[in-house]
Amino acid sequence: MTASAPSASMPSDGELDDLLALATRLAGEAGAIAADGRRSIDDGRSPAGGDTKSSATDVVTEFDRAAEAHVVGAIRSLRPDDAIVGEEGTSDAGTSGFAWFIDPIDGTTNFVYDQPAWACSIGVAYGDSMVVGVVDVPPLGERYTAALGRGARRNGLAIRPSAETDPALALVGTGFTYAADLRAAQAEVVARLIGSVRDIRRLGSAAVDLCMVACGRLDVYYERYLNSWDAAAGELIAREAGAVTSDFSGGPARPDEMFVAAPGVHAGVLERLRAALEPA
Repeated sequence: MTASAPSASMPSDGELDDLLALATRLAGEAGAIAADGRRSIDDGRSPAGGDTKSSATDVVTEFDRAAEAHVVGAIRSLRPDDAIVGEEGTSDAGTSGFAWFIDPIDGTTNFVYDQPAWACSIGVAYGDSMVVGVVDVPPLGERYTAALGRGARRNGLAIRPSAETDPALALVGTGFTYAADLRAAQAEVVARLIGSVRDIRRLGSAAVDLCMVACGRLDVYYERYLNSWDAAAGELIAREAGAVTSDFSGGPARPDEMFVAAPGVHAGVLERLRAALEPA
């Protein structure tokens, strides 16, 4: 989830202000494109469904592509030296040390089925550090934002994770890959874990899940096999809100192993998850 190493120091406060303002604007505009697309499906102006990508269940719609194209076009115009990585195929090499990670509709299956857990996610990295994250959730009317060292906000108000301290009472979110065999294995882990926590939720959008931990609506979220754009913005938002983020061994969080939790239950639920990952 990082760009190539920069040759200069970290962004200044002014640079962070500009990046956050641009990412916030573009996420809102992309979210509006997607939301208008959803309305056009509802009133019959556009067909439901879409094409498939990695599997028959991995859907992409014309609105994913339109939202990404809008964001990419703006970045190329305003910041032509930045790298861009987009879910729908954008891959621009950059020279500035900055990289943009774009998921135009995270939770496209939810979008197609008119389930409310979908979002536009935009993260900006500088070298090895994610420095800006924005997740716009049009169905909920919520926008989550964070900049490195500045905390996290929902609709402009500061957020923080839950104060839960008992792992047995932790509400845990997770998600599944599109590959059927891996999904079945992930479900077996859920079956081994669910008896040792309060309950498990599967919302269908990593970006939304991460923001739910950031604001205390989930105590924990874990998932394997994410892509960089799935978690780039949300992981920073959760971390800046005060959540603890890691991989399954307690090292730095990464898309292949994402574990994010309220501070009071991180260690305890991680221990339970690691036990659940080992078949009896």
